Amino acid sequence: MTDLPSLSQSLASKPRVAAILLAAGRGSRFGGLLPKQFAPLLGRPVLRHAAEALLAEGLCERLLPVAPPGEEARVAEVLAGLPHLPPVPGGTTRQESVAAGLTALAQDPPDIVLVHDGARPVVPAGTIASLIAMLETHPGAIPAQPVSDTLKRGEGGLIVTTVPRDGLYRAQTPQAFRFAPFLEAHRAAKLEGTDDASLLEATGLPVALVPGSERNIKITRPEDFDRVTQDLTAQMLPRTGTGFDVHRLVEGRPLVLCGVTVPHPLGLSGHSDADVGIHALCDAIYGALAEGDIGRHFPPSEAEWKDADSARFLRHAAERIAARGAILCNLDVTLICERPKITPHAPAMIARLAEMLGVPESRVSVKATTTEKLGFTGRGEGIAAQAAVSLLVPG
Repeated sequence: MTDLPSLSQSLASKPRVAAILLAAGRGSRFGGLLPKQFAPLLGRPVLRHAAEALLAEGLCERLLPVAPPGEEARVAEVLAGLPHLPPVPGGTTRQESVAAGLTALAQDPPDIVLVHDGARPVVPAGTIASLIAMLETHPGAIPAQPVSDTLKRGEGGLIVTTVPRDGLYRAQTPQAFRFAPFLEAHRAAKLEGTDDASLLEATGLPVALVPGSERNIKITRPEDFDRVTQDLTAQMLPRTGTGFDVHRLVEGRPLVLCGVTVPHPLGLSGHSDADVGIHALCDAIYGALAEGDIGRHFPPSEAEWKDADSARFLRHAAERIAARGAILCNLDVTLICERPKITPHAPAMIARLAEMLGVPESRVSVKATTTEKLGFTGRGEGIAAQAAVSLLVPG
């Protein structure tokens, strides 16, 4: 075994840490129309979650994504806005993909390289710090979980033998290495390792174990996706938002309510199409996200929004939900007017709102009430709407 100086002996300052983010796999066991790393998880691709998890604690300064050949632009789009180097095409095996990442990083080598599966969207807090600390005295370190289940070796549907589980661990990622010896081990590799640590092991260099986590799930099968979804949802905070809007009824305008044109001799007056239901709903969503109101995002003073279809506003609100990694649990819109009667049109409104927000109709409620002929709505001078939404938002 080769002796190595401690990291503090070889570095005069804080180590530079980069991560190879592996996204070149096809995920045949996962099934579905998309490779698992591109599958939407709470509104964002699994790969985006994995990248943000690597960067969350500020210990990793840049990412090197390894993409399926020909899909480098797609990976770059998924990671837009994050500190990453241009994606490089991967190989036919994991080892070839890691080698492609190492070659790209070698142009400006970091002190430490992390290797992480793009299909592992959760990196529990403290994992990367523990790995980096262990590299102070070891060339490599990985998170791992002790095997707790009894292990059986089988053949032909029958048990052949029971395998002792003492000293056995389930390896996870990110795996961490001092860059120079890891690059050397890759270049000298004469075997195809099932993980990155095995290459260092083959050269006789010690690889340390740090405690892994049951939350650090690699999405391989559909049931893994369900487990991760439940885990991430459990970490979210409930948020509620409300909205209220009013528009005057006038001649010569179509009446658009909750995205549906309703037959009526009068329409609503406003800078846009004056869809009072959607405007109240947008305000409720922005409020739950603490992102202001519809006027902040679409100022009525701007000509661009004159006579605009309010569907554009609601789709923007839906994009903000997705960008925040939030979940729309349910929404409730109440339209307040004497005429027209809303109930016959409510199913179409529910379907339209659900389509724009990308949620099941079961999460959408549209109903109506009157003010018993009192006030401006009772006199038929205008229509009001109030809305409430419930979101789950990452803490």
